[in-house]
Amino acid sequence: MPRPCHLALSALLGLSAAQSWEGGIDLDRPMLQGGPRNGPTAMLRFGCSQVVIERLDPLVNPDQNPSAHMHQIVGGNAFSASMPTTDISKLATCTTCHFDQDFSNYWTANLYYRSPINGTYKRVPQMANQFNDGDNAGITIYYTSPGPNLTTAFRPGFRMLAGDANRRTSENLGTKMQQCYRCYTKPDFGGSPYAPCMDPVFDTDYLPKRSCPGGIRSNIVFPLCWDGKNLDTPNHQDHVAHPVGGPTSFASVGGKCPASHPIKIPQVMYEVNWDTAHFINDPWPTDGTQPFVLSTGDTTGYGQHGDYVFGWEGNKLQEAMDNRCYLRNCSLLTAIAPAVKNKCSVPVTVTADADLDAWLTELPGGGHAEY
Repeated sequence: MPRPCHLALSALLGLSAAQSWEGGIDLDRPMLQGGPRNGPTAMLRFGCSQVVIERLDPLVNPDQNPSAHMHQIVGGNAFSASMPTTDISKLATCTTCHFDQDFSNYWTANLYYRSPINGTYKRVPQMANQFNDGDNAGITIYYTSPGPNLTTAFRPGFRMLAGDANRRTSENLGTKMQQCYRCYTKPDFGGSPYAPCMDPVFDTDYLPKRSCPGGIRSNIVFPLCWDGKNLDTPNHQDHVAHPVGGPTSFASVGGKCPASHPIKIPQVMYEVNWDTAHFINDPWPTDGTQPFVLSTGDTTGYGQHGDYVFGWEGNKLQEAMDNRCYLRNCSLLTAIAPAVKNKCSVPVTVTADADLDAWLTELPGGGHAEY
């Protein structure tokens, strides 16, 4: 029997795709559907449905409504133009994430298709990730720890930013790139057996320059080390750092933290799937460029970035890491059915952007694609 076209979750832990397929049985699916199994390391992987798509950014542009560019946001319904540095879990009343103890907010820039015929823009919809059936699009969230009592979970008020919206050139990190795109060449997440950012052909740190009929997946990896003092810094990055050896690839969480940032924190990673199949029959540029652009105006993709505001309830994230909770299997946490979490939402406040599916003459906020 042939191997299925999707990436088995065991590949994310460094196992070969072949090892995850024995006798036609997908070893990962029972783990994702629930059960007692713990992992060799702690790795939560769960879906968070869309809570709102809006031009707000309480991290970079607090109190500014609207902010400079459009974002897609998931998580708790405490999200707003300004979020206090208190316990967010006590402000939210619902969450779009799989576990009802997680009221954090996670957000990224949106992706748009730009017509090479008339220069108009249309938002590329997100699609529910593999194994997250029933989710309303959104983001898949990963938390990884090397083992029990080896990482310190974030504290209330903690927030951070990964990536740089103004970057337009490669960091040349190879398989240690901290943000990447995968071009799915087949439906149902098909075309590559590699872990995120590890495929030498289909993973790039720039937006794919080929047609991706199965969609485009984007990943954003956050740093592993914290200074142990500051819950945030003015640029939302200086209080966190990479290990001594520099940036690490996804799930490589064993590196030593520098003296300036001695506290190891769980590795956070975002995974977003963009449904570019909606545009498979639309015109493609003939000048060698590609038609997709981030909501910042970035056509390279190097400026992909992610924002994070911690909002787990009590000590639940620490307990999940110390007890080696694996994927969605965690008896310490309470799962929410997609039909329930999909009802959680935040009202749109920037009414000028309310029609999310319209063709636009400019990007929300007045920007244009940069070439």
